[in-house]
Amino acid sequence: MIISEQRRYIEIVAVILTGIGKFLFMDWLGIKFSYIIVACLFWLTYVFYRFKENSAILVYWGMSKQQFKKTFFELLPIGISSVILFIFIGNQLDTNVLNWTITPILLLYPIWGIIQQFIMIGIIARNLKDIEQINIPAFIIVLLTAFLFSIVHYPSLLLMVGTFFLALVYTILYLNNRNLIAMGIYHGWLGAFFYATILGRDPWQEIFGAF
Repeated sequence: MIISEQRRYIEIVAVILTGIGKFLFMDWLGIKFSYIIVACLFWLTYVFYRFKENSAILVYWGMSKQQFKKTFFELLPIGISSVILFIFIGNQLDTNVLNWTITPILLLYPIWGIIQQFIMIGIIARNLKDIEQINIPAFIIVLLTAFLFSIVHYPSLLLMVGTFFLALVYTILYLNNRNLIAMGIYHGWLGAFFYATILGRDPWQEIFGAF
């Protein structure tokens, strides 16, 4: 895939600005729903724009049906064991607030999960790997991507730790040609359960409570 170095750097800067926007709009101003909608629309529009330029870009980013089934079933044991662990820990800490709202979140949150995986791994990790001007070892790319993904979830220490290790696994798989959409779906599902069990937070209420 021929992509100019300038475009790669611009994409990385756009991801950094998206991360800064998270701290500004979600953490400081508390307008989570509006920020998520705007961020999703921006990146979905960019994906559509790039697809119109070159339809092969989706395969390059790992956002096609290729490797979807393989990636999905590779992550299935991790997903099931993680949910069981989350519920167990939540019950022990008395932070488990699972209720009916988890159902719509499990349907909606994977969309945001795919966007997050795309911008953090599909853009950051992929561009760092393929930029010709620099030669970064794969393990540095994995660690850097996991670190950035963790920092975005500040100030929750539990989320930072959880997303760091999750990003380690995801980035390693991604750099070995796994499917980004499958990863995003699991990100959404695991995130929903993590919030409702270990963090004791209702993501539905946090996002849509104002409405």
